[in-house]
Amino acid sequence: MFAIETKNLVKEFNGLIAVNNVSLKIKYGEIFALLGPNGAGKTTIINILSTLLKPTKGMAKVNGYDVVREAYKVRESIGIVFQESILDDRLTARENLDIHGRLYHMEKEERKKRIEEVLKMVGLKHRADDIVKTFSGGMRRRLEIARGLMHNPKILFLDEPTLGLDPQTRRHIWEYIEKLREEGITVLLTTHYMEEADYLADRIAIIDKGKIVVEGSPAELKDSIGGDIIKIACKNNEKVFEKLSSKFDAKIVDEHIVLKVKEAEKVIPKIFELVGEEINSITYKEPSLEDVFIHYTGRILREEETKESDLLKIKRRMRI
Repeated sequence: MFAIETKNLVKEFNGLIAVNNVSLKIKYGEIFALLGPNGAGKTTIINILSTLLKPTKGMAKVNGYDVVREAYKVRESIGIVFQESILDDRLTARENLDIHGRLYHMEKEERKKRIEEVLKMVGLKHRADDIVKTFSGGMRRRLEIARGLMHNPKILFLDEPTLGLDPQTRRHIWEYIEKLREEGITVLLTTHYMEEADYLADRIAIIDKGKIVVEGSPAELKDSIGGDIIKIACKNNEKVFEKLSSKFDAKIVDEHIVLKVKEAEKVIPKIFELVGEEINSITYKEPSLEDVFIHYTGRILREEETKESDLLKIKRRMRI
């Protein structure tokens, strides 16, 4: 039995297919990432798996329970951290967690013990009795994770867990998520941050326009496109592409010509022999998850779609 299993899952909204025949098998204790741009269907899948939406077609099970026929059992098995905060910022951290425990019918002594455990886990024990309104965005996110863990779920859903956080705070959140692996908790997270999926996930499914386009471990995904990535800026893309595409696996992406080759050091001199007079700049690197996304979808995760932090933008430019 899998912690999460879907088969040919479909969700339509007034004729629009938001989730298109998605099939997943996620093991217990695994951190699994759904990676894709805004509007790809990630949150819709989370909402179906957490019983907030009913699927149009297909099957979905969480902890062995059908999300439609056994919704109550599913809810008992899961914790969820939504994109938008649902904390009451007029209450203390302890009071927010206590209310959540009561909703799950936890006994008083069990609640008190668990509150201490989850606050310690996310590094907020020293702020237990402070009003949430005084917390930073990162602290609130950590408290959201503590809240999702309060009732000892077997499976935790994290929907864009670091959206809008600065790079340093994001890294701290990653550390807390990694601790969940040690606790044996299955984590399904959605993200549009390449670095986040690469750092955290045991396996990744890249989703685009409602479809899973490829799935595997970060290493498997990078290996699947093979070789090195050469990126060329030139005077005339069409002319250069015509010459190179007959000899290499080439694409035009974001006003550059991108080649996938083995042993780039040996290939670059041949490129100069063919089109050297047209080249403005040429660089190469080993494959990244961004290269995987481009390979399987034919486009990049654009900044206006992902709203990436300034640090990630800088890192991306340095890799180009």
